[in-house]
Amino acid sequence: MNYNKMLDAYSNSEKKAVIEAEDSHSMVLLLFDELIKSMRMFCENINPKEADLEIRAEKMSRSLTIIYALQSSLDFEQGGEIAENLFRLYEYAREQILIDHKSGEAVGVKVAISSLEEIREAWVEIRSIL
Repeated sequence: MNYNKMLDAYSNSEKKAVIEAEDSHSMVLLLFDELIKSMRMFCENINPKEADLEIRAEKMSRSLTIIYALQSSLDFEQGGEIAENLFRLYEYAREQILIDHKSGEAVGVKVAISSLEEIREAWVEIRSIL
């Protein structure tokens, strides 16, 4: 995992928490938590007529940055098919954010959040085994 790329991509938010993460599992879990939180807030502010557009833009940007950090941290040589599938999931989440931003409806982002929550839970289980 390339921690420098992750830190660079995540530099505008909670840098101290990332630096203090004790291991790669903690760091990935932190990124998932922040991504899901940002995507939920993006959904809450999706409707341009009722939304806080500043929050929507900030949470969209933050979500895309975290997705980039997660994608950049994948090791395709060692991770093989799992890394490829995670990359596709992250790319799907990124695309849904962009699509829902244009449409003003949080349809795809909610589906993406559900999938990301499943992966987050898998990380929790993996960590408990190690």
